[in-house]
Amino acid sequence: MSTIANRQLSLKPQDLYVLLALAAWGGSVITYPQLAAFAALSISEVHGALKRAEQARLLFFDAKRPTIIKTAFKEFLFHGAKYAFPPVRGTMVGGVPTAYAAAPLNAQIAPSADPPPVWPSVLGSARGIGLVPLYPTVPMAALRSPALYENLALFDALRSGNARERTLAQQLFEERL
Repeated sequence: MSTIANRQLSLKPQDLYVLLALAAWGGSVITYPQLAAFAALSISEVHGALKRAEQARLLFFDAKRPTIIKTAFKEFLFHGAKYAFPPVRGTMVGGVPTAYAAAPLNAQIAPSADPPPVWPSVLGSARGIGLVPLYPTVPMAALRSPALYENLALFDALRSGNARERTLAQQLFEERL
């Protein structure tokens, strides 16, 4: 009996990260090297992520330009991504604030007595409970781009926040996308 190779598609965390970076870039044309530099990834990682996202029908290529399919992306982001990439929490560390502790949610949610969620990083200025980012380069790239930082923090609110934080994050993503 012959065996069939498992060719089942599996999205990786960097795939969602690249899509969030692409959404943060805006509507202008972007090249693979620009997107790689923007997200602090290699060109091959960006290429693979975009190909997997295309296979998952989260984006398509229009004249070789990656374009997010907004309805599919929002559906995955709001209802599936938190299960595919669940939050992994750690201990008290120094790092970069995320979720409700970062913009834009920190303007709408009052801080509590609990330590805020942070991406562990020597680049960060806050101390809080570690929340493993989607990809190791997330803190570095987020600090270079406010729009990317906000997208990543909103995603962390979707996957790790309480009901109010998730609702606000979803509303803000609706406005952005």
